[in-house]
Amino acid sequence: MKPLFVSALITGLLTCPMLRATPVIANVYARKSLSLDGAWNTIVDPYESGYLDYRLQPFDEHEPPSGGFFLDRKQEVPSELIEYNFDTSPVLQVPGDWNSQDEKLFYYEGTVWYRRKFDRPASAADHRQFLYFGAANYEAEVYLNGRKLGKHIGGFTPFQFEVTGRLKDQGNSLVVRVNNQRRPEGVPTVNTDWWNYGGLTRDVFLVDVPPTFVSDYYLQLKPGGETHVAGYVRLDGASTALPVRVEIPELGISVEAVADGGGLASFDFALPGAVLWSPEHPRLYDVVVSAAGDSVSERIGFRTITTRGADVLLNGRPIFLRGISLHDENPLHGRRNTSVADARLELGWAKELGCNYLRLAHYPHNEHMAREADALGLLLWEEVPVYWTIHWDNPSTLENARDQLAGLIGRDKNRASVVIWSVGNETPISPPRTAFMSNLIALARQLDPTRLVSAAMEIHPDPADFNRKIVDDPLSELTDIVSFNEYIGWYVGLPDDCAKVQWVVKARKPVFISEFGADCLQGYHADRLTRYSEEYQADLYRKTIPMLQRIPQLRGMTPWILCDFRSPKRPLPHFEDGWNRKGLIGSNGERKEAFYVLQQFYAAKAAEAKSASQ
Repeated sequence: MKPLFVSALITGLLTCPMLRATPVIANVYARKSLSLDGAWNTIVDPYESGYLDYRLQPFDEHEPPSGGFFLDRKQEVPSELIEYNFDTSPVLQVPGDWNSQDEKLFYYEGTVWYRRKFDRPASAADHRQFLYFGAANYEAEVYLNGRKLGKHIGGFTPFQFEVTGRLKDQGNSLVVRVNNQRRPEGVPTVNTDWWNYGGLTRDVFLVDVPPTFVSDYYLQLKPGGETHVAGYVRLDGASTALPVRVEIPELGISVEAVADGGGLASFDFALPGAVLWSPEHPRLYDVVVSAAGDSVSERIGFRTITTRGADVLLNGRPIFLRGISLHDENPLHGRRNTSVADARLELGWAKELGCNYLRLAHYPHNEHMAREADALGLLLWEEVPVYWTIHWDNPSTLENARDQLAGLIGRDKNRASVVIWSVGNETPISPPRTAFMSNLIALARQLDPTRLVSAAMEIHPDPADFNRKIVDDPLSELTDIVSFNEYIGWYVGLPDDCAKVQWVVKARKPVFISEFGADCLQGYHADRLTRYSEEYQADLYRKTIPMLQRIPQLRGMTPWILCDFRSPKRPLPHFEDGWNRKGLIGSNGERKEAFYVLQQFYAAKAAEAKSASQ
């Protein structure tokens, strides 16, 4: 018996003057493709019987022998021993998590094997095909017609495998082993405060492209001004030294460059007459990139985001970031977000709250979020799951974090809504941690020089005065804005203690409060000092907002959190029941009293900004 577990497919990063991107096809939603979403047959495999029960020998390119490993083999003769059957196994919907689809898998952490059969769609004889996965949490091994294509680690970023020449006209068998076990060396590591949803959680496509095609592009306003676009287009194929054209028909722009031998064409062109993207005017333009008979269209907005002293500048003008944090989860169904409709639900709630900004915590959210935020005019903070206590001294953990950051930036680098890349959340200060995080900050700047970089840091009380809160994380010298979480009134003291606090922020930069809040069960009412009541949460918001406004450099906030979300760390009966209840909207979709407190504050800030602009 030969195992399914073999060497990982190493997906290196491509280098170019502006960006080193993971080799995933850009804008997969605009390509000719076959959706493989829908019902997949599944086998739950907690004992890893798919390979661990057999002699571990390399699985190579030869036909596998009969046996019990899960590569979709049939019982060819009555005496042959086959101990599984995909055809009669239960199904799970893809995209989706297994936890919310089967109550037996609610807490399950381990391996599930997925199988989907499909016929090869009509295609030109010389075209190429790629299997594209939006995400699989946390580790995925992919097999096509009994051959291993490779392995991907990381639960929230896309990956792909070329399958040109490997497809049959009919009856292709795609098998994916997904394992969501938490691991000490992982990113995130073992301890988190959100649900560990397992499965093929995002879209799966078979993508069809010409032999030479536009594989990637990056077109943003050139740093230091608002009049020129700078970027690149990358071709993939045997013939890459070809003319490449970028067009913005509405602005009358059509420019051409010749790709070098590596397939890279650089661009730098004027953008006359363009309306810059902003929350008030989320203007998007059709941008067409073409070469070698391939053409891709993308809706792109153009804007600048910079800092000056204590100010955050959007298109050169100061802006206060009226934000809220959220998880990539539909609270009404207690599951991972999977669709455009899921994205619109939460983004619509944020707009109702009065937000112009969202923190997508604590990992890369579904690509639909950034695309819909582009259209709705919501600025975004996007983050990688470097959360709490990562293995700071482990080189493979650092490489994993770097790969996830590169994958996130590579996916969303053309989204006008994304203005901040965050490299982590609440990481305790130590020299190894600071070196680890500094590496990620440097990588983010290398990959994308047009956006800001930050991290959600921690605060510490002055040993001589508990009410004197000090923000002096060494990372604040490297980031563009000083972002930190604080829970005065919930984990530290009571809401009335907010009036006593004095803030000491040593870095002379914009300050952004990335978290504050209190748990509250929607519909539970008591006095303002009774925890888990709507009155307690609302009182904390009323006391916290004036406290934070005493910080001179305060330029925004994302309280924790828009909606209640599932967390196994929250077992308190009746009040929590496996939910983090800090949402301003309950798991039933109902607004809590604090929702309206924040809404009122944001309405005043919006009116203040409008008056200042007139």
